Amino acid sequence: MFARPAPILSSTTRRCFSSSVSVRHENPLGLPRRPGPPPQIPRKGGPIQKRSLPHVKKVLAVASGKGGVGKSTVAVNLAFSLAMHDQHAPYRRPRVGILDLDIFGPSIPKLMALENAEEPQLTDAGAIMPIVNHGLPCMSMGFLLPKAPGSDSSADTPVVWRGLMVQKAVQQLLFDVDWRDPDGGAGLDVLVIDMPPGTGDVPLTLGQLVNVDGAVIVSTPQDVALTDVRKGVSMFQKVSVPIAGLLLNESHFICPSCTTPHELFGSPAAFRATAARFGVDVLGELPLVPGVSRGGDRGVPYALQSASGADGTLDPGGKEWKETMAGVAGKVWEFLSR
Repeated sequence: MFARPAPILSSTTRRCFSSSVSVRHENPLGLPRRPGPPPQIPRKGGPIQKRSLPHVKKVLAVASGKGGVGKSTVAVNLAFSLAMHDQHAPYRRPRVGILDLDIFGPSIPKLMALENAEEPQLTDAGAIMPIVNHGLPCMSMGFLLPKAPGSDSSADTPVVWRGLMVQKAVQQLLFDVDWRDPDGGAGLDVLVIDMPPGTGDVPLTLGQLVNVDGAVIVSTPQDVALTDVRKGVSMFQKVSVPIAGLLLNESHFICPSCTTPHELFGSPAAFRATAARFGVDVLGELPLVPGVSRGGDRGVPYALQSASGADGTLDPGGKEWKETMAGVAGKVWEFLSR
């Protein structure tokens, strides 16, 4: 666990979150003005050329049509699994970061035990420096919000913004974060972006402005989740974002005493049929494992934990979950390397 540097963001940054002055729409995060034109949403005159993110080789979006399917938990664990995948072990550990683009409900601070983190530092050029925990650089709207009165956390601070403010904040989080290693200057091999649910302003802004190398779409077995997954797949296809595959979360529960899979939320058949209909791969089917939820609440992702219980007994569900997630990471690396 890395020590966090003292914050140097100015009080102006805090004031902008409660201000309704129209000029704030152009700079909702209150960052210093930087050289070069900011990215613009395409207008009627024609499409804007998509751009790569500074100091990032590959961009992977983790999305879902429906909220509550475990997308953020999957995104964090997938980021660590990508960083630890054995195909890179003989050479070097790849640099992987995670960007939380859920403006209204950021989850990364909780999942990464950074709820009480101070505001990020700025570089001399005015870019935001990610906060690091468990060796993984992170950025989230949750790091930039003022703390609630009498609290050490901003978890209860709401973001009450209309669409234009959201779009501009997303642009700043995408293009005004410096992902280079402060020690060696190396950028990221992969940036995992935790997307908000739905097909609104944020995924549209990402798809129109950024060269996204792949998207993983997370679902649970229920039809109500799959209905929105189909919308999400169609949206990414419309903005020319390649889809690495679909990932089924909470596919089944493996009873520790009988090792029998129980499909608590229904058969995966409809999920597999959805993938076949759109011609995309099924990356994996993750079992429901209580340790995944407990790890998220503690800010220690399950990918970093042992699959054995406190008594040393191997959890069959945990073992399958880890093997499946490692397989997903391998398939994603293969997709991004094409």
